[in-house]
Amino acid sequence: MSNDPVVYPYIPNSVPEIKARMLLQVHDELVFEVQEDDLQLLREGVRFRMTSAASLDVPLVVEVGVGNNWDEAH
Repeated sequence: MSNDPVVYPYIPNSVPEIKARMLLQVHDELVFEVQEDDLQLLREGVRFRMTSAASLDVPLVVEVGVGNNWDEAH
């Protein structure tokens, strides 16, 4: 669920900028290219932003897959 075409991860001011970019949004899937060193920060940030995108009676479930291509990430 995204009202914005790009959902930026939450990054506290004390954390240096991560080396990542969103390549594609297909319906409810976001595809990022990210440096391996920044993967965990991006994963946590995207999960946080997506699960808190709306207040609903049911939880928003976010799954994060990682791979060298779309197939591996699923």
